[in-house]
Amino acid sequence: MSDKIGAQHLSRKAMLYVRQSSPHQVLHNQESQRLQYAMRQRLEQLGWNEIEVIDEDLGQSAAGNARRSGFERMVAEVSLGKVGAVAAREVSRFARNSREWQQLVEVCRVVDTLLVDHETVYAPRQSNDRLLLGLKGSLNEYELDLLRQRSAEARLAKAQRGELVITAPVGFVKTDDQRLEKDPDLRVQEAIGLVFTKFQQLGTARQVLLWFLEEDLQLPARHTDGRVAWKRPSYATIHSLLTHPVYGGAYTYGKTEQSASFDGLVTKKRVRRKPRQEWIALIPDSHEGYIGWEAFQQIGRQLAANSSRDLGAAKRGAALLAGLLRCRRCGRKLTVRYTGREHDVLRYSCVRGWMDQGEPRCIAFGGIPVDEAIGQQVLRVVAPAGREAAVLASLQQERQRDEVHAALERDLAAAQYQARRAGKQFDACDPDNRLVADELERRWNTALTEVRAIEARLADQSSAGEGAASVDEFAELAADLDAVWNSLGCDAALKKRIVRTLIEEVVADCEAEAGEIVLTVHWKGGVHTELRLPRRRRGQMNHTSAPAVEAVRSLARLCSDDVIAGVLNRNGIRTGRGNRWTRERVVSLRNYHKIACHDRQRCDEEGWLKLIEAADLVGVSTATLRLAIERGEIPGEHPLPDGPWVINRADLETEAAKRLRERAQRSTRTPAKPGSSQKNLGFLSTSNNEAV
Repeated sequence: MSDKIGAQHLSRKAMLYVRQSSPHQVLHNQESQRLQYAMRQRLEQLGWNEIEVIDEDLGQSAAGNARRSGFERMVAEVSLGKVGAVAAREVSRFARNSREWQQLVEVCRVVDTLLVDHETVYAPRQSNDRLLLGLKGSLNEYELDLLRQRSAEARLAKAQRGELVITAPVGFVKTDDQRLEKDPDLRVQEAIGLVFTKFQQLGTARQVLLWFLEEDLQLPARHTDGRVAWKRPSYATIHSLLTHPVYGGAYTYGKTEQSASFDGLVTKKRVRRKPRQEWIALIPDSHEGYIGWEAFQQIGRQLAANSSRDLGAAKRGAALLAGLLRCRRCGRKLTVRYTGREHDVLRYSCVRGWMDQGEPRCIAFGGIPVDEAIGQQVLRVVAPAGREAAVLASLQQERQRDEVHAALERDLAAAQYQARRAGKQFDACDPDNRLVADELERRWNTALTEVRAIEARLADQSSAGEGAASVDEFAELAADLDAVWNSLGCDAALKKRIVRTLIEEVVADCEAEAGEIVLTVHWKGGVHTELRLPRRRRGQMNHTSAPAVEAVRSLARLCSDDVIAGVLNRNGIRTGRGNRWTRERVVSLRNYHKIACHDRQRCDEEGWLKLIEAADLVGVSTATLRLAIERGEIPGEHPLPDGPWVINRADLETEAAKRLRERAQRSTRTPAKPGSSQKNLGFLSTSNNEAV
């Protein structure tokens, strides 16, 4: 028994502190636990009868980063003077940092508590023991730092050689020799490869996400336990696949770093993503990727360009040149504004200098005529390759159907496997054990329901592919690119991508004296084109032509504003500013010229009829009535060549109308019919399979 142990120490209890640094040590280093618990016999030999074991900090590090409730409770008990000795196998079990170690030693000195390890007994009130404890605490802290430094250096050297693989991302598996290989599951491989294929076709991560959601396809995700699960994709999932260098066949390490900050209460850790030049390791072509390294870098550049403030990805707005127009005077990019009640009036303006630095405004002009002029230039460039583009579009459409069909077939194969597996489990169980059999039967039914759902989707996808456009139909569209480009159903984002593929940028300026907008188009191949468009001067009014106003006045008796706008556009008539007609513009024209809107009740009261209604009222065919109106026998109006006739009921109750009806009834001409001797071509009818 040590002479440092007195009666005042034995009258109080002893506390045995047991700790291991990590859960792995708790599970696998059982011998260390037994040695620490064996310290209880040493305390009994030293004379203590009441011994409390504190082992709630098993698996917690003593470096000071983690909160140790057991250590805190032990220090609290010592501070109250209830403990005569605190023991551990080694004093390093108490603490590995100076703050907690010095706190424990100082508290033990004040209340006269001994520290005991497997070698000796320390009395903190004695200067020699206090000095020895201080040296041991410093050595314990230094030893931990040295171990950390050696471990970090070894880890860093292994990472720089590309041999440190911690976890395998989805789509890969880690081999025994610390390498990455593609997941052997072909369904996983082809699903991830489809993400890169669709990005190369669509150009943005968001469009890839929308395509997957539209086709209702899933992507693999890896759980923390290593299992692969199939989930509905999100933008973060798509972006992570497109930006992770591992899918380009490169090994990376050290892409992020942690920094700690103290907010007055707790220490918070923040993770910062480092730029590529600061990564610890980047080794291209270290394993087989889902895409080549050069193609992966091109995807990174495309994503950066999509998020750039200067250009960015093609948006859904109507502005065709958003991000492409640059001011010739100051060199800044022009911004886009949408005005009007429906936000359909487009205007480009150079206002960044005024907004950011208070400089005078540079230029501003209407965007619709500029977009139309650039669109015509683009059509002029792409028209010679229209036929080839039609063939490629047809092939792309067929390839997209094949991609969806292949993905659904992979899903079906996986679902059928799960159904067979569930069926085998159900067949293998004891039918009398209903608690197990009912659950296995439910799982089997769920798997079979999933199989039937995927089979139905496959059938729908196959039937939808039968009605797809053919190569000839695409060729017809290519022959009339102008109509396709200006159609209301043409996607604005698609037109923007076409323009950005061909045009580098457009430099714009306004010449006040000439009253023109000067556009210099810089094409991708290095060719430059200058366009000069007339610009409305201050005080100058662009009126709609008088014939167009009279046509609207006549059509308003029979047609709504939407129909009038369609008729005007079909006849190639534009507004005074050269814009296409919309319902709002027709309403504005009527209000300005005081033309009443269409009212069905007033139309019936005044007796306005269309050609077919008037023909029914007279009792003749529409062709007969139309010819009579053209000859001047019956009054009628035809405001536009490709539009409806406007006829009043009162003009059909005249003697001329009666004579027309009688003449039509006396006519002996009958529609042409085949004679009995006329031979047929022998086509079979689809209804009764008889020759017609």
